[in-house]
Amino acid sequence: MQILGPGTNPVLLFRLDGLSPDSRPRWGRMNAHRMVCHLNDSFALAMSERNASENITFISRNLIRFLALRTPVPWPKGVPTRPELDSEAGGTPPSDFASDKAALAAALQRFPGHPRDFRFARHPMFGELTEWEWLRWGYLHTDHHLRQFGL
Repeated sequence: MQILGPGTNPVLLFRLDGLSPDSRPRWGRMNAHRMVCHLNDSFALAMSERNASENITFISRNLIRFLALRTPVPWPKGVPTRPELDSEAGGTPPSDFASDKAALAAALQRFPGHPRDFRFARHPMFGELTEWEWLRWGYLHTDHHLRQFGL
């Protein structure tokens, strides 16, 4: 199972490099710039630099978490995000595409790094995650949205 780390980061960064403001989504309502802001906000949340409302249930903490992080099943399309991570609601609005994309590349490198200069937060749907689960989430979440744009 792939996680964020030395083997996957170059591939994700290469794929991210292919994203432009004009990239068209294959599904969903986010444009490329809003998706970059969403991923930036998501990594900021994971690194305890941003807050989001929680909706942790027995099903999401146990069943959905297991299916999402420990099985090869692709993540479903169109799952709603927390409002604080949605740039059309309470998330960070797009500003400069190149700067926002560079911030995402920096987050992808910082997130799996050692020593860590942050503490992992609670996931707003899954609750407390182990380091491995956070790194797995980081890879899968980034991969999901890059695939959304054909990358």
